[in-house]
Amino acid sequence: MDSINVRKQDQILMSLVHYFVTKENYSPIYVHGVKDEIWLEKLDGPYRVIRINSNRIFNDEQFRFDQYRVRDILRQIKKKTMSLSINALNINLNADDKVNDTSDNNIDNVKVHELSEIGNNALILEVFPNIKDNLLEDTNGLDLIFNVTKDINEKTERENKRFEKIFSPKKIYVTYIIIALCVTAYLASLIWGSGTLINLGATSTQAIRNGQVYRLITYAFLHGGLAHLLCNMYSLYIVGPQVEARYGKGRYIFIYLLSAVAGALLSAGFNYGIPSVGASGAIFGILGAMVYFGYRFRLYLKEALYNRIIPVVLLNLFVGFMIPNIDNACHIGGLIAGYLTAMAMGIPEDNKTKDGINGIILLLIFIAFLCYLAFVR
Repeated sequence: MDSINVRKQDQILMSLVHYFVTKENYSPIYVHGVKDEIWLEKLDGPYRVIRINSNRIFNDEQFRFDQYRVRDILRQIKKKTMSLSINALNINLNADDKVNDTSDNNIDNVKVHELSEIGNNALILEVFPNIKDNLLEDTNGLDLIFNVTKDINEKTERENKRFEKIFSPKKIYVTYIIIALCVTAYLASLIWGSGTLINLGATSTQAIRNGQVYRLITYAFLHGGLAHLLCNMYSLYIVGPQVEARYGKGRYIFIYLLSAVAGALLSAGFNYGIPSVGASGAIFGILGAMVYFGYRFRLYLKEALYNRIIPVVLLNLFVGFMIPNIDNACHIGGLIAGYLTAMAMGIPEDNKTKDGINGIILLLIFIAFLCYLAFVR
C-alpha cells in the first residue's frame, strides 16, 4: 500500500505532537477516560500542559462543558505534581467557527482547522516562535505516521538513556570517607580528654566572630558522645549514598560542606555562647538535596517523595524540637542550604538553567542573611 488516508484533524494532531515532543521536549501523559485528544506536559515549559483535542465541538454550551472537563483534569495534574498553579494551552482542531473560545483563567484556547493556521496564530507564535518551520506536512498519510513514530521513538530512546545515567547505581566512597573522618575525630576527642571539643573546633559565636571561621566546618566532624556519633553516622550511611549517586561526588561534597557552614552560621546567630558539634546540619543538607531531587522528578518519584523523603525530614525536625539540647537552628540552616545548593548546581544530565539561576540567587541571599546573623546581629 503506497498511501493511507488520514483525517485532516489527525494529521494536524500528529504534526503538533511531533513538534512538541521532539522539539520542545514535552512528554505525553496518560489521562483516564479521554478519547481523540492528547495531553502533553513539561514541568518548566512556557505552558505546563498542552492539550490537543480533535473531538467535535458544535456550540458554546458544548465548549463550556469541555472547559469544565479540562479544568477538572488540570486540578488532578496540579495535585499530582504538587503545583500551586498550572497554565495550559488548549488547541481545538474540530471546533465550529461560531464557537466562542475565549481564554479562561489559566487556559489559553486556540481553534485550528488547517495546519497552515498554526504558523499564523499570534498566541502560539509568541510562545513557540519556531513552530512554523518545524511542523511535518507530509501529504502521504503513511509517511506522516512513519516519520512521527520514528522521531518520537528516537527521542524516547535518548530520554531513557538520560534517565538510566541518572538512576543507575554508582560506586560510593565519599560517604564512607566522611564517616571515617567523623569516627577518627571522635576517637581523638576521647584520647585528648574533656574540653577538647572546643579546642578541636566546635562552633563558638565569639570565636567565629574573632576570625576562627574554620569552626564552620570542623564542628561537623565532631560529636558529643557515642550515641550522638552512631545516630548521625547511621543517618549518613542511609542517605549519603543516595545523594552521592544522584548528584555525583563533586556536587555531593559541595552540598555537604556548604550545608554544614549554613547550619553553623544559623546556630551561631541564634545560639550565642552555646557551642555546637555534630554532622546533623550537613546531613539535613543532603536531605534537602534529596527533597529537591524528588521534586524535580516528582512525576516518577511521587510516592517516594510523599511516603519516604518528606516524612523522614519532618520526623527528624519533630524529634529535634521534642528532645532538649538539640541544635534545631543548625538543622534548619543545613536543610534550606542543601535544597538551595542542589537547586543552584543542578542534577547531572538534568541541568535546568531557570532553576539554576533561581537557586543561585536564593542561595546567595540566604547565605548573606546567615552571615548577618552570625557576624553582625
